[in-house]
Amino acid sequence: MELTPDSIIVFELWGFAVNATILNTWIIMALLTGVSMLITRNLRPDVPPNRWRTMLEVIVLGIQGQIEEISRHSSKYLLYFSGTLFIFIVTSNLLMVVPGFDPPTASLSTTAALALSVLVAVPMFGISSRGLWGYLRTYLEPTAIMLPFNIISEITRGISLAIRLYGNVMSGAMIAAILLGVAPFFFPVAMDMLGLLTGLVQAYIFAVLATVYISAAIAEPKNNNKPKENQ
Repeated sequence: MELTPDSIIVFELWGFAVNATILNTWIIMALLTGVSMLITRNLRPDVPPNRWRTMLEVIVLGIQGQIEEISRHSSKYLLYFSGTLFIFIVTSNLLMVVPGFDPPTASLSTTAALALSVLVAVPMFGISSRGLWGYLRTYLEPTAIMLPFNIISEITRGISLAIRLYGNVMSGAMIAAILLGVAPFFFPVAMDMLGLLTGLVQAYIFAVLATVYISAAIAEPKNNNKPKENQ
């Protein structure tokens, strides 16, 4: 049994080895793009929504509602970023029930890339909201002596995101493979159902944590120097 889809070489393209992680990532990207284009091709006010458009609107509004509960500074860009993370991860995890499909999230390289995107997005959103100096000043809070600790905290958050997602997906796949060898008729169904639930939960947790980190970066600093009103 392969521990990671990175070790499965599918074909070579111009001398570059394309493994299962890359190929399946392309498949998910093409699938999400194609479905989105198909559903929104008649997205006009004069066209009544069909069931697929209604389902898509429910998903988008659900993600937007979660972001608004977490962040007071929710924007369409935060919706685009966190929503894309959630939909990509949940699609990847749900497709693990397809025989022969190895989810890209079972690869540490994929989860590390997703975590790296969050690490890059946090300062980008922070600088866009507060300005360059306003964001950099957060690393000196509450005192300048906290600068190295704040930097380490920023890096370790990304590492924890990657390892958490990778560990849960890979462990679920390994347990399913072991139980498949023990009882090939009953356990696969139960593990597939458990895998679907775990995939939804992990996608939700990853997207929520990314939103929390970004919301903290764009939050307005508390002004503790306001004069007190006379009683």
